Amino acid sequence: MTVALMWEARAAEGRGAELLAWVREQPLNPEPLRRETFRAPQDRVLVITWWDAPYDAGIPELPDPAAELVTRTVHRWRFEAVADGGG
Repeated sequence: MTVALMWEARAAEGRGAELLAWVREQPLNPEPLRRETFRAPQDRVLVITWWDAPYDAGIPELPDPAAELVTRTVHRWRFEAVADGGG
């Protein structure tokens, strides 16, 4: 089964580049199958990681950044892959 973890945060005013740099420096051990990082308006940063694991597996997640770097609590979601056209 493939599980995708999504991690999303919004940087404090003017600190978007700093949040993006912080995210890029965060290691995951073990490494995921795939890891992608995105940015969006309002200094939001999104990281999606893919894992070959059961849905409820203990998968490493990115930590919370320092409180002064973000405007709110980090949002996290977990998804499982489904076959195209399937349920």
